[in-house]
Amino acid sequence: MRIDFLVTEEYDKRKVYNILKGPLALSENLIRRLKTTQGILLNGNPARTIDPVSLGDTVSINLEFNEEVHFDAEDIPLSIIYEDDSFLAVDKGPYMPVHPSFGHNTGTLAQAVLWHFNKQGLNIKVRPINRLDRDTSGITLFAKNPYVQDQLTRQMKEDKVFKAYLGIVHGTFEPLKGTIRLPIARKEGSILERTIDPSGLDSITDYETLDVYGDLSLVKFILKTGRTHQIRVHSKAMGHPLIGDWIYSDIPTSLIDRQALHCHQLFFDHPVSGKRIELTSPLPDDMKKVLEHAENTKFKTK
Repeated sequence: MRIDFLVTEEYDKRKVYNILKGPLALSENLIRRLKTTQGILLNGNPARTIDPVSLGDTVSINLEFNEEVHFDAEDIPLSIIYEDDSFLAVDKGPYMPVHPSFGHNTGTLAQAVLWHFNKQGLNIKVRPINRLDRDTSGITLFAKNPYVQDQLTRQMKEDKVFKAYLGIVHGTFEPLKGTIRLPIARKEGSILERTIDPSGLDSITDYETLDVYGDLSLVKFILKTGRTHQIRVHSKAMGHPLIGDWIYSDIPTSLIDRQALHCHQLFFDHPVSGKRIELTSPLPDDMKKVLEHAENTKFKTK
């Protein structure tokens, strides 16, 4: 992948470095890497960051890398939502870890993505942008090179990515629509569980109740911050934990064997073209069945 920038009057008589850090918004790490691969070009020729540029010149970066990957690819089917030269978006099913880890060194989404890349002749690392919990389903985004990774991560940090989840909770939020702003910290003595704590990180979740099914509600959650387990912790704090959440709910259920949470929408600016990308994933079957059961139960009790 190659990205070109035509030098404008604003950058006339400046250095290649000013282009890389300005309009191309490259990180220092990526600039250093491109230096080692001669991936910085001026009018098609290898260039140094200190080289001067003139109006009408073209500064380019060549993002073709052969990268070493430290886990094995696996031939696991993918549900692809969108793909181009910059990134891949897949619809992750529940019960699948995003990345290999201790205790989960096979059957992961990253290994399936690596197989998909290898089939295309791409010798690149797997770069997940949003890391869903193992039992959370929905849209998962992978960058195909470090430039795209940097740009998408920056959009995440600057709250330029719209992130909406669908969840099924016990009870009904009052009011039906609002904002939860409660700080989240790691629970003392646990490496996994989070809790509401005044010393924690500022955490903001907008929510809107879409429908009520007796003692369950379908809720749309919009993340304004991205803390670990944020929706799960905030729902518990409001007295309406997600159904099936084995960490944050003590209400038993036989309707679903995971937390009923699904990454439903991701909207962001394409890191190369600037076009607004809007990705949507429908409610998965296991969550639909929960709502159908709740609806039928509500109807029978009337």
